[in-house]
Amino acid sequence: MAEELILERCDLELEANGRDHHTADLCQGRLVVRRGQPFWLTLHLEGRGYEASVDSLTFSAETGPAPSEEAGTKARFPLSDAVDEGAWTASVVDQQDKVLSLQLCTPANAPIGLYCLTLETSTGYQGSSFVLGHFTLLFNAWCPADAVYLDSDAERREYVLSQQGFIYQGSPRFIKSMPWNFGQFEDGILDICLILLDINPKFLRDCGRDCSRRNNPVYLGRVVSAMVNCNDDQGVLLGRWDNNYGDGVSPMSWIGSVDILRRWKDHGCQHVKYGQCWVFAAVACTVLRCLGIPTRVVTNYNSAHDQNSNLLIEYFRNEFGELEANKSEMIWNFHCWVESWMTRPDLEVGYEGWQAIDPTPQEKSEGTYCCGPVPVRAIKEGDLSTKYDAPFVFAEVNADVVDWIRQEDGSVHKSVNRSLVVGLKISTKSVGRDEREDITHAYKYPEGSAEERAAFTRANHLNKLAEEEESGVAMRIRVGQDLNMGSDFDVFAHITNSTAERRDSRLMLCARTVSYNGVLGPECGTKDLLNLTLEPFSENSIPLRILYERYSSYLTESNLIKVRGLLMEPAANSYLLAERDLYLENPEIKIRVLGEPKQNRRLVAEVSLRNPLPVPLLGCVFTVEGAGLTKKQQSVEVSDPVEAGEEVKARVDLMPVDVGLHKLVVNFECDKLKSVKGYRNVIIGPA
Repeated sequence: MAEELILERCDLELEANGRDHHTADLCQGRLVVRRGQPFWLTLHLEGRGYEASVDSLTFSAETGPAPSEEAGTKARFPLSDAVDEGAWTASVVDQQDKVLSLQLCTPANAPIGLYCLTLETSTGYQGSSFVLGHFTLLFNAWCPADAVYLDSDAERREYVLSQQGFIYQGSPRFIKSMPWNFGQFEDGILDICLILLDINPKFLRDCGRDCSRRNNPVYLGRVVSAMVNCNDDQGVLLGRWDNNYGDGVSPMSWIGSVDILRRWKDHGCQHVKYGQCWVFAAVACTVLRCLGIPTRVVTNYNSAHDQNSNLLIEYFRNEFGELEANKSEMIWNFHCWVESWMTRPDLEVGYEGWQAIDPTPQEKSEGTYCCGPVPVRAIKEGDLSTKYDAPFVFAEVNADVVDWIRQEDGSVHKSVNRSLVVGLKISTKSVGRDEREDITHAYKYPEGSAEERAAFTRANHLNKLAEEEESGVAMRIRVGQDLNMGSDFDVFAHITNSTAERRDSRLMLCARTVSYNGVLGPECGTKDLLNLTLEPFSENSIPLRILYERYSSYLTESNLIKVRGLLMEPAANSYLLAERDLYLENPEIKIRVLGEPKQNRRLVAEVSLRNPLPVPLLGCVFTVEGAGLTKKQQSVEVSDPVEAGEEVKARVDLMPVDVGLHKLVVNFECDKLKSVKGYRNVIIGPA
């Protein structure tokens, strides 16, 4: 009888598998592969080689603490000649004496996660069992049978592999791109993503069922949406919007997800302070890309937060146009969420593709603070019965806004506000380019089109279907120059009277600082014209001067000022409201790499910024992320003070990195300039 087959060692072929599975950055001492695609193993045997006629080899792959074949979390499969792409299989590729090269294949619908792979050998009556090793299985956007398959290589590179990108902020008329280091392949991030899955409440309640459902990107999207915020669980981020961030990190100061996720893990999965919508969205994007689901961050300008699903945001104001009280139903200057690409076998045909997922804790969904995934196509069609949370996302881009002016005698009058349209300039980073792509058309049909009316009818959006009355008088807020941080500037109420009648009016102009989620700060400029005459067929432009000394102390890190104009015609009991959000542009950060960037050579970057304010800056710090293998953020403090108009410089040492394109993301902050961002592409050449 043949002697027993003994395994000396198993080579997991990390380099070849990492290259074939687009996981090379993750295969540092471990095997990470994508489902539905073959990977390679080499068995080195002792004593004698494998003989097909006498040896029987059976493999076992298990994931989760309670693996079972019924749940799909355990598979036993023999060595065979047939390769079945829909099942777990193992076959011989090559044999050289005692070295056996194998190809293993996983089903395209296998649960993702950490697997233990074992081998059972039997020769006659003898048998042995060997642990071949562990591997992590991810979703596979390259596999046509996978639910997250994307058929464009450029899109796969952008939405799965790209570790840097842009998130859009500012206002609809001044869109600001903010660089972000997603860093999904940096050291330890994959392990952190798996920990996040293993402490989610659904896992803690029923680990077997949770691990079984990890084959489904729809399920994973809901889990990640809930776990990025900490409202119901040991999630990653605590949200805060009141500008009091002294016991944590200001949301504006983050420049990447890596530091956030590492802090969360290093502090025993205790929430990290603090996040706001773009931080929640960016961290969710990192986790989903890391797990293999194509994902992008999306920004919606003038985004409605509709709590009661009536598709209506109502503002009640006093006779001066001031809001009577802050309320939970608000229009956010901008709001960020993510879209992930997947099929929707649980829904009707046509709802596959991009799905909106919103991890910012706003409203509960099935008892948990999460939102989505909901097909973007369903939002466009006004199909509000679609899973998950279609009414809330539809309102974010389509709600109507009504302003009511309450007079001294208690009477309430409706104000016309043509300047505030919900759901504008929906933006994401372009594929393969550092530019913005406008995807508003994916969420909304063209305004006034028959398709838009049909979508509103389907959504029972009675507010938008009502006819609007025209008064013949229009007003909008205009800006006459670039708005730079530290400058004084004028804004104008531009009023047109297109009627043949003279209008005797009163105009009240007011500028107030505002945070991006619509919460107003103190006044920084006012004007009240009690007797303004609008001649027939006339145009008027009334200026309001806004001074740095008035706004400097109250500006939030969003750099936003809201200008409101209220035009009243007492004789006609008519009210016309116009608003505009102004974004004050920060100075540019200049980034120079000193010397020629070469592979595995230390780099020095010089970062500089000129103080644009009429006052000195104190407590200045530059922080740099990126450059591939940096283990932590690099921070450099600058000596005080930096005088008005003076340029401040700092040098930052960067870790050696491999050949290719890397982005440096820089953040600058001090007492009076909060969170100025900059970035630079660095091409590393061979040594």
